[in-house]
Order: sequence, then C-alpha cells, then structure tokens
Amino acid sequence: MKRREFVTFLSGAIAWSLAAHAQQPSMPMVGYLSTRSLGDSAYIVAAFRKGLNEAGYSEGRNVMIEWRFAEGHYDRLGALAADLVRRQVNVLVATGGTGSAVVAKSLVPATMPMLFAMGGDPVKLGIVSDLARPQGNVTGITFLVNALTAKQLQLLQELAPKAKVIGFLVNPNDPNLSSQMNQAREATNALGLKLVIANASAERDLELAFTMLPQERVDALFVQVDPFFTDRRGKIADLAAQHSLPAIYALREFVDAGGLMSYGTSITDANRQLGVYAGQVLRGKKPADLPVVQSTKFELVINLKTAKALGLTIPQSLLATADEVIE
Repeated sequence: MKRREFVTFLSGAIAWSLAAHAQQPSMPMVGYLSTRSLGDSAYIVAAFRKGLNEAGYSEGRNVMIEWRFAEGHYDRLGALAADLVRRQVNVLVATGGTGSAVVAKSLVPATMPMLFAMGGDPVKLGIVSDLARPQGNVTGITFLVNALTAKQLQLLQELAPKAKVIGFLVNPNDPNLSSQMNQAREATNALGLKLVIANASAERDLELAFTMLPQERVDALFVQVDPFFTDRRGKIADLAAQHSLPAIYALREFVDAGGLMSYGTSITDANRQLGVYAGQVLRGKKPADLPVVQSTKFELVINLKTAKALGLTIPQSLLATADEVIE
C-alpha cells in the first residue's frame, strides 16, 4: 500500500473507530500517543497492529484505538496525552520518540496501565525503576540507542578514516538529548575527534544547520535519533549529499530514504512487541509483571548508490559485516 493510500485509509479508520466506539462502549480501548506524524508512521502503525493481532486483538472487532499524533511538535504531547487520560483508555501506549513516554508518564494516573517504545534509557529518565522488574503501572520496549553511539562513530570513522571533525545534528527540544550528547562527546573524545553541534527543531533550521556545518569544516555527520529528524529523513539525506557529508544514522529508514549508512535496532520489531504487550495488558496482565524488553538485534545497512555519489569506496571490512547492502 502506498503512503498516500495508507494515510487515507488510516484517517478513515480513525473516524470509523470513533463512530464504532460510540456504538460499542464495552469494547476495550487503547490510547495511542506518538511524537511522530500520522503520514510518516505507516510502517510503525502496521507493526503495532500486527503485534495486537498476535495477542488476539483486531481494531474494530474486539478493541478500539484512539490515535493521537503530535506531528513532531513536543509542545503538543501534553494536551494529547491528557485527552487520552480523560477518555479513560484501558492502556495508554506512548511511542514515536522518548518525548511521548516522558510526557505520558507525568500525566497517567497510577491506575492506568502505560506502555512505551523508546530509544532512551527508561531507568535514567525515571520512566521505570528497574528493567527486569518495572513495578508500578508502566513497562515497554527500549532500543537503548545511546549505548550504540560509540559503535556508530567507530563505523563512521572506518568509512571516512580522514574525518577529524564530526558534526552532530540534534534537536534541542528532545528530552533525551542530554544523555545522547554525553555519549557522543565521550565517544568522539575516545577516538580523538572533534565534535561540532548543529541544532534543528524546525524546518528552516535544517537548511541553516547544513550551511553551518561546512563553515565549521565538518568532515562527516552523525544524526541524533529524534522523531523530527525521522519524519524528515529524506530531506536530511538530500542535504547531506548536497554538502558531500558522509553520514551515519541509527535507523535504517534513513538509508532507505537515500542516507549513506545506519547501525541500530529495528523500531518496526519494537513496535510489534509493543502491540503484543498491549494485548497482554488488555487480557489482564499487569505492567509490573512484564519486564522492559531490550532490543538485542542490531543491523548495519549501507547504501552503495549514495556512497558512489559521494565518491566513497566502502571498505571490504564494512561490506563483509553489513546485514544489508542497498545497490
């Protein structure tokens, strides 16, 4: 299904869900909160629905879903989460970025089950007290993307061994930024590299950031995991190519959109597991009895077409270890 068709379908499904819910008030309801946009969440929503189906639930048949998308605007999350709480959903699901989990955690009552899928460390962020025994009313899935920063920068250095100045594209509004920034600084210091920070939280900021990076003599680029960037992955990949910047990303979606290389976990599989957990909670499982799932499968994806356009020769050592090479 094409993206435009999916958006039309999902928009219709949301409207239909509201009408059907009015007719079937006894049907359990999932509140779905995402920092990302509706139009760019097709594959994530599909994965979540697949997980729900695996747990025995199908939207419209035996469960309703209230969809809320912040469109990459962190300042909208509070009102969206509060609305889901007012609707007394049976379980509130926060995904599409760490911000949704942080905001939802601050608003959900202790009696409302909450699940998350996020890249940040839920213990450090105060979402749960322990991964194995989360306690309380909250559990979920974590990619622990911060733990991969050092490996991602090592791969970038292997791809561009002459690079000495690394640009780090970040969203200053991301609540997980401090942790990712610390990891990036530690990793670049250990590798003897200089780190240059480029901030972007709005469309116009991206052009300014990529104008600034060459002025700072940046040799290569590392992009923070953030919903605002993921929604604009095609534009970021294009800007990196225009400025001849080798770049590495944490999500393969960037490589599919024309980015050079990614190393990280699968957010698709994480959101499928999120759907499974949602189904288990609807069946009576308590979040405290469901340990936080940590992603353990990592994949290296390389786009040879982009490498050729940048005039780069991918080392055989990288090609040999790549999980997928896009030609």
